[in-house]
Amino acid sequence: MSTDEIKVAIRDVPDFPKPGIIFKDITPVLQDPRLFRAAVDIFAGRCKAAGADAVAAIDARGFLFAGAVCDRLGLSLVPVRKKGKLPYKTYEESYELEYGSATLTVHRDAFRSKARVVVMDDLLATGGTAAATARLVERAGGQVAEIAFLVELAFLDGRKKLAPHPAFAAVVF
Repeated sequence: MSTDEIKVAIRDVPDFPKPGIIFKDITPVLQDPRLFRAAVDIFAGRCKAAGADAVAAIDARGFLFAGAVCDRLGLSLVPVRKKGKLPYKTYEESYELEYGSATLTVHRDAFRSKARVVVMDDLLATGGTAAATARLVERAGGQVAEIAFLVELAFLDGRKKLAPHPAFAAVVF
């Protein structure tokens, strides 16, 4: 299975979540078991190559891939959630995104010391969410081995915010 098949399945939704934004909808990938499996295979390969101990899954679409990858590889799954969603002691990180601002949290005891962590999400746009997650991983004691995405919107230059961490995207627009 090639990433070209995944790319073709991703549909554009104009003016979502606000006018002028073209949303890249991965729902067709999730609905096709063959494409979803291919996406999980890609992410699992990245985690193996990175020597990952854990996956930090970004709320909410990152959860979809990370859960399957962690189950397949026997890795720790750490949810990175929007503020107010985690019940235990947390670290918080605020950031700007392409159409507003937000705050993410992670449990303070989410990672064992120096755990190799792959940060996982569906899409890299401006990079704010992933950069905030990388900072949270480090504050909680983990080491970011890679930041992995299904889709990258390269024209937004979000990858620049992720340095010095290595980043990967299966599909680039």
